[in-house]
Amino acid sequence: MLQIEIDGKQLAVKQGTTVIEAAHELGTYIPHFCYHKKLSIAANCRMCLVEVEKAPKPLPACATPVTDGMVVHTHSAKAKEAQEGVMEFLLINHPLDCPICDQGGECQLQDLAVGYGKSASRYTEEKRSVVGKDMGPLVSAAEMSRCIHCTRCVRFTEEIAGAQEIAMAGRGEHSEIMPFIGKVIETELSGNVIDLCPVGALTSKPFRFDSRTWELNRRKSVSAHDALGSNLIVQTKDHTVRRVLPLENEAINECWLSDRDRFAYEGLYHESRLKKPKIKQGGEWVDVDWKTALDYVRHTAECIAKEYGAEQIGIWANPMNTVEELYLAKKWAAGLGITATTARLREHDGRLSGSLKGAQWLGQTIEQLLSCDAVLIVGALLRKEQPLLTARLRRAAKNGMALSVLAANREELHMPLLTHEIIHPNQWVNYLNNVPEKVSGSLKNGERVAIILGADVQNHDDYAGIYVAAEKLAQEIGAILGVLPQAANSVGADVLDFNRANIADMVAQPKKAVVLLNIDPEIDVLGGAQAMAALQQAGSVMAFTVYESDALREVADVMLPIAPFTETAGSLINMEGRLQSFHGVVQGLGESRPLWKVLRVLGNLFGLDGFDFETSQDVLAEALGDVAMLPEKLNNDSSLTAQASQMQTMKGELVRVGGMGIYHTDPIVRRAASLQQTSHAAEPRAGVHPKTLANLGLADGEIVIATRQGNTAEIFVTIRADDTLPENVVFLPEHPINAPLGGMMNVIELRKAG
Repeated sequence: MLQIEIDGKQLAVKQGTTVIEAAHELGTYIPHFCYHKKLSIAANCRMCLVEVEKAPKPLPACATPVTDGMVVHTHSAKAKEAQEGVMEFLLINHPLDCPICDQGGECQLQDLAVGYGKSASRYTEEKRSVVGKDMGPLVSAAEMSRCIHCTRCVRFTEEIAGAQEIAMAGRGEHSEIMPFIGKVIETELSGNVIDLCPVGALTSKPFRFDSRTWELNRRKSVSAHDALGSNLIVQTKDHTVRRVLPLENEAINECWLSDRDRFAYEGLYHESRLKKPKIKQGGEWVDVDWKTALDYVRHTAECIAKEYGAEQIGIWANPMNTVEELYLAKKWAAGLGITATTARLREHDGRLSGSLKGAQWLGQTIEQLLSCDAVLIVGALLRKEQPLLTARLRRAAKNGMALSVLAANREELHMPLLTHEIIHPNQWVNYLNNVPEKVSGSLKNGERVAIILGADVQNHDDYAGIYVAAEKLAQEIGAILGVLPQAANSVGADVLDFNRANIADMVAQPKKAVVLLNIDPEIDVLGGAQAMAALQQAGSVMAFTVYESDALREVADVMLPIAPFTETAGSLINMEGRLQSFHGVVQGLGESRPLWKVLRVLGNLFGLDGFDFETSQDVLAEALGDVAMLPEKLNNDSSLTAQASQMQTMKGELVRVGGMGIYHTDPIVRRAASLQQTSHAAEPRAGVHPKTLANLGLADGEIVIATRQGNTAEIFVTIRADDTLPENVVFLPEHPINAPLGGMMNVIELRKAG
């Protein structure tokens, strides 16, 4: 340990600690712009100059390592003079447009200019002007004259996002921060450069000119858009969500946020929001009051249960619904004798049901995963499924983790990989049974190793076979087996034992009545057009939904407006089994109501016992009991023995891969306008290996018809040749435009149009 004195205070620090880090430990603030604790040291703003005894000149605190016996003065006359000089240089060309700058009120330059700058400027010449840049639909760079060249944004895209998409061009006063010519920022983490920018050069394009920071209320919340459970600060005004920022939590999302979590709030106020209950009468939708709508649900459910039996009623729930909502839905179903409930809406293979000893989860904490020596990830499109977890894995891989990936298509992960095996998904079982020496060696030699299964495995027709092979491999080498859950509360649904039926069976053998909980059935359910057909055959479809849509208007006979996660209290269990509760941050829109309250009232209408809850915390307490016992409910061990593969690939059969588009994962994200303008949300082209194209008699750029076995839907898609794919694979991510196809990881057919 090294001894350092800062402003008369003594401190012992580790070798390699910088002065600014030592000062932070003492609670001493040193002004800075370019320094950030998660980024490499640039030392180009010089704002953190401090006086170090025996040094001939002030030194930058961010780039000066501590030496034993060092004495530092951060507020001496020499330090203040240096800081004032730097601030004067920074303000030479900075435009004086604070009254109209979007960053006003939360601008680091503004704050430090007042605290560490001079009261007047000696610079009288004209200030330079920099042309604004186009960085895409999420980040505004229209006012680049404000840029002070701290290069935080440059370092973020290179070091955290993995690929440099912003750089500094020119020299001296001609220096400019810009994206590469003809390009915009493509990373799924781009919004973080807004938080990093210490001035008003990079701002949020959706939030631009919306509100002033001092007009906003700040509320803590938890993201419901993926299984990481990122912590949020939701900023509101006039009972509407105006902006979402990261709430720092080092164990989960650190200080970052994915674009999906940051910008999805736009979808909350989409024109399709359902504001009043509606019932279909004579083929026409009419507004009704809540009492009428709930009486309709009660009467319909009772009639169908009496005539056909309660087993002919199914409940399809979105796995982003809260623990409280799923628990009350299950309790209501149990009271009526309904057993067909599920939140695994894209799972084909139901053989695992009932064989697992607990909820499917990551198998360890996020931080424990990142400390593994070796990890094998199977069937995950990491950047689409888990953008922030991917960024953390990227850093771990750079720091020495032996990371191996097995997938059906080559995703550009921007990180060092031990191996990146791209093989046909029907060969994954064989791969796991005969792991290459390079991969098995890394797993066997590591002290802590893990095997992680992604969404492509969970949605595979042979999920049970792949699972058993992975479990066997994990047992042989002493690895931890984990699953990357597909939604914010997938683990919670498992903990509650909500998944009591297989969605594929309910689509193939339609129920007489179906209750939809927060679902767009045409895209959220595996069958696509097949799922819609099953709903059309039902005698009644009762939709508890945030939004109305053409699909729901077609198949449902009653729609009840429920609140999204920002307008209700609830709890989610993330991938590591962490329970996180939150409160609603704004009032419900129109006549929408929290789903847990609607289900509580339904329980009372049906005369069921145990529906007298007053708060969501009361529901949670009954649902989970002693929260300290929650870890005991998480267990990936199965009782399955070796499974014979269900996949008998015939010559010439094509399997569709590609997963769900990153900005089409849930109803809110799909309606976020800015996210839908990104390249990630564009209509995908179908990637096929050139040899497969030749065998099919198709050509690159040709428009063809795509169909799927057992599905009558026909979709026009454009073909692109991709020699990075395995043969007999079609890479076609799920998108609203091809949603009727349904069925990822299934056999797909391509034929010439016309």
